[in-house]
Amino acid sequence: MNSSISLTEQTQHFIDLEQKFGAHNYHPIPVVLSRGKGVFVWDVDDKKYYDFLSGYSAVNQGHCHPRIIEALIEQAQKLTLTSRAFHSSLLGEYEQLISSYFGYDKVLPMNTGVEAGETAIKLARRWGYKVKGIPTNQAKIIFATGNFWGRTLAAISSSTDPSSYENFGPFMPGFELIAYNDLNALESALQDKNVAGFMFEPIQGEAGVVVPDEGYLSGIRNLCSQYNVLMIADEIQTGLARTGKMLACDHENVRPDILILGKALSGGVLPISAVLADDEIMLTIQPGEHGSTYGGNPLACAVAMTALQVLKDEKMENNAESMGILFRNEIKKLDSPFIELIRGKGLLNAIVIKHKNPEASWELCLSLKENGLLAKPTHGDKIRFAPPLIINEDQILEAVAIIGKSLATL
Repeated sequence: MNSSISLTEQTQHFIDLEQKFGAHNYHPIPVVLSRGKGVFVWDVDDKKYYDFLSGYSAVNQGHCHPRIIEALIEQAQKLTLTSRAFHSSLLGEYEQLISSYFGYDKVLPMNTGVEAGETAIKLARRWGYKVKGIPTNQAKIIFATGNFWGRTLAAISSSTDPSSYENFGPFMPGFELIAYNDLNALESALQDKNVAGFMFEPIQGEAGVVVPDEGYLSGIRNLCSQYNVLMIADEIQTGLARTGKMLACDHENVRPDILILGKALSGGVLPISAVLADDEIMLTIQPGEHGSTYGGNPLACAVAMTALQVLKDEKMENNAESMGILFRNEIKKLDSPFIELIRGKGLLNAIVIKHKNPEASWELCLSLKENGLLAKPTHGDKIRFAPPLIINEDQILEAVAIIGKSLATL
């Protein structure tokens, strides 16, 4: 089908440069992007595409949102970095805003999502020793199979994906795995008094937008409370209005003990992440015991405050909810024999492809690219569809028409 699509000389030039001088740890769709605005991106040949990946949900507010870019430029001309050796005029203001925004006592600012995950685990372990009374070096963190929160040594130590962990051992001790969407498995694991926390994604994004059963999140909350274990929600991909609520946990009105945020916290402008918790947990870490040169830098504070405000001012969770329903309904109407399953919440969606060709999902994404929409397969037969949250009804209908046209090529 499309396995040998022709590329322009200019596109090939940039791909060849990456191939020659960059590490080969990614396998991108063969398109070279040079600018973006709203729900669209353009390649080096000025071809326009719908962006249906949104930087893995980092660009919820849309590419180059004018208010976020304005905040970035304004602050970049004043002060970008102090390190945490000194105070800055923006850090306290940002900490107050984000803490009250999500209803926690305190925030610990970091940069990347995986750093925030590591920070949450450190906090949980420290709380386990200082507050719960777990014997030294015996604390355990429980994870769900199919999880993905990055590729540091700690993150891959909790992974069930061989491409993440194979030949990178030895692995982090004190991590245990249970089945996702299985409250009985969680309760069984929590019998161990040395468990400090359960870290999970409310919807597993990288696994292919795996949505758990209704009641799973509230069940986690109840069990963690019952067994005195920290509920750690990794909302880096599901949070910040992506699923039709500000947090995916809001669908069941549950409040995690530790909340992890990243990606769209910056509107896709620079790496910003955050870990939120109450004093009993957060104040177990004292000066010198955790930190980051760039964490909470003035530029990040200015950008994150604006990014959060934009989500509320433009009612993006409401739009994600209604456009997500429209998208799933329109995909169903395509009635394609190649779609085995459609799943998702809000504008975090995926289709599972049914085809005798094991490369069908990749081939379909190449067709989508040719027809003006960018998406990427995950785990072989799944394709995630997650456009910026500013997408409107006409754009959804046009995008679904592109998907239908591309499916026909299978």
